[in-house]
Amino acid sequence: MKSMSGILGAALLVVGVLSLIYGGINYTDERTALKVGPLQVDVQENKRLNVPVWAGVALLVTGGGLLMLGMNNKR
Repeated sequence: MKSMSGILGAALLVVGVLSLIYGGINYTDERTALKVGPLQVDVQENKRLNVPVWAGVALLVTGGGLLMLGMNNKR
C-alpha cells in the first residue's frame, strides 16, 4: 500500500503539470448533418475541453501529498 500511494502521487503530479501546461484537451466530434437516401453528409467539429487552473493545482497538491506520504511510510 505504501508504494501504491507513491505511484498514484507521481501520476497525479504528472497529470497536474500537464493540465497546467496545456490547459485542456482537443478532440474531434463527428456527426451526420444530412442523410437523404443513400447519400450522407458528415460534419467534423474540432472541440476543446478546458481544464480549470484550480483542478490542475488540486492535482498537484494531492499528488505531492500522496508522494510525500509514500516516502515517509517507507522508513
